[in-house]
Amino acid sequence: MGASSSTDNKESSEKREIESLAASTGALPLLQRSFSKLVDSQTNTVSFQSFKQSFGLSYDSITTEGGQKVADLFPRLLEHLGSSLVDLFFVPDKEGLSWVEFARGYVKCCGRMSASMSFNTLLRVYYVTAKNAGFSPKLEFESDEADCKINGSISIRELLVFLWLCWTMSWDGRSSKAAEMKGCLFLPDISHLILSAVVSCIDSESGKSLNVWETDVSGLELELPIGKFLTWALMTVPSLTECLSHFCNSRLQNLTSVEDGSGPSKSTAVDDSASKTSENTLLTCGRAWAISLTSKSIISEEILSSCFPCNSNETNEHLLYRSYHHGKGMNRLWSNVEGYHAPILVIISASCEVEHEGTSSERKWVIGAILQHGFENRDAFYGSSGNLFSISPVFHAFSSSGKEKNFAYSHLHPSGGVYDARPKPVGIGFGGTLGNERIFIGEDFAKITVRHHAVDKTYQSGSLFPNQGYLPVEALVLDIEAWGLGGNKAREIQQAYQKREELFTNQRRKIDLKTFTNWEDSPEKMMMDMMGNPNAPRKEER
Repeated sequence: MGASSSTDNKESSEKREIESLAASTGALPLLQRSFSKLVDSQTNTVSFQSFKQSFGLSYDSITTEGGQKVADLFPRLLEHLGSSLVDLFFVPDKEGLSWVEFARGYVKCCGRMSASMSFNTLLRVYYVTAKNAGFSPKLEFESDEADCKINGSISIRELLVFLWLCWTMSWDGRSSKAAEMKGCLFLPDISHLILSAVVSCIDSESGKSLNVWETDVSGLELELPIGKFLTWALMTVPSLTECLSHFCNSRLQNLTSVEDGSGPSKSTAVDDSASKTSENTLLTCGRAWAISLTSKSIISEEILSSCFPCNSNETNEHLLYRSYHHGKGMNRLWSNVEGYHAPILVIISASCEVEHEGTSSERKWVIGAILQHGFENRDAFYGSSGNLFSISPVFHAFSSSGKEKNFAYSHLHPSGGVYDARPKPVGIGFGGTLGNERIFIGEDFAKITVRHHAVDKTYQSGSLFPNQGYLPVEALVLDIEAWGLGGNKAREIQQAYQKREELFTNQRRKIDLKTFTNWEDSPEKMMMDMMGNPNAPRKEER
């Protein structure tokens, strides 16, 4: 009797502890719903085999951004991903998964943990999946603990499929609203992320030199030390690990939808329409994903949704301005972004002469910046936070250094024609000081000036494009885009503002003749008469 009571108390305490850990992730209601849908009423457990099958991924076709070749290893990884994940974290008894083990498995996979432990967990999922797919990664885990040390290396080929695997998990179920997207997986071009990891992991003291301008990542035969790779990942793409929790939540949500008969049971992902959505813009799928991985915030989700609308036939409302369509210049930009008081992502494509190993050639590069509260017409720097990005050919993010607050500068010509002995520069700037900005785009958007990070104490140091050098670089602007990251509400507020401004403008253009005096007595009539016949007699008024 006493032993039975003690066992019950222990099980009850264990149950409360696991539920508390699950609740801290915010997924406890989802776990309870999915378990209640799957549980066998007789055994009070979930069938382990059926649960494992529900995590399976299958696609009718795989397409890539830019027609990049997919390694043979990748489809095999997709085939074994779901079952490997379930086997790794969920431990059944003879009858199946009990509620405690069901919740415990989720906590081990997606529970709250440090960033380094999250990356260890993600790499362990990749390692087990690759082993089950018949491939042996060069990774060694010193123990089964989430915080254990990892030794070994990862090749460029492995890194590519690893990141694509993370992409697939991250986007599982996101586009299930569009029926035409079922069964087709779209993989983005992530060469800029690969090169970022390679440049970061190559030891500068080894004498290795990589020409990133002409490097095909698929042909690189390099092994990156796993320790250096993890350092790069923690600094550059800290939110990459969120793909694991999203995948699990998506699979569990899909289970409840299938049981209710309200959702698809087949894997869904971004299809080829995603590539059509972004193929003509600077913010491609791969670039949007890379920027979103730099932080854990609502803005990250908005960056992704701006590039992947649910209906590919809709006009992309998130793209506020593009110089290719709207024309270059501050006035053209301002007419499209005025009134948008929410975060804005600015993407700039430019070209200039770049020297590498004694030779000079014309190179194209892409950089970006985030304004947290939109553009303001001011003659001084403003903003409370922001980010700069080196996007292509090598990706890198530069957050705030905390030393200064010269985040953004945007200034139009002052209205009224007032004379200013020391006029402020007209254009857009980021970092640095007035007249010595780290990035400055002139009024006509024809040229952009990029200076060395030594002039800037607002953003972290680093080159905005490869082989930048120490001297200011003046480049030709090819295209500029401004993407709104404030969601539908910010867009609606801007549209209401623009309608009011248009109404006020039309009202000012209208002339109410009743407000004027009689035409016969007006000074304008007298002047017209005098100019018509200056010798005509005039009645002198006394």
